Amino acid sequence: MDPIYVSIQQEQTGNRIKELISNEGYSVRDIQEFMGFDNPQAVYKWLKGKSMPSIDNLLILSKVLHTSIDELIVYTGDDKLGANTKRPSR
Repeated sequence: MDPIYVSIQQEQTGNRIKELISNEGYSVRDIQEFMGFDNPQAVYKWLKGKSMPSIDNLLILSKVLHTSIDELIVYTGDDKLGANTKRPSR
């Protein structure tokens, strides 16, 4: 089986998170509070594509924004990804 290559697009992911936050009617401060952060800097870094949320924070965002982690992340890569991707035989 050939390897699968993907690349997370941080800036586009930040734009997607920003859009979903807006669609839900939340502010950056609201997200900061949901995350339990002392200040909003981490959230602003996500929205600008300067950093990515940890997997734990992606899970929280997905719950708060009523979506899946997969819908939060914008990535490019191999067309083999999707519903038809099978596990390698062992």
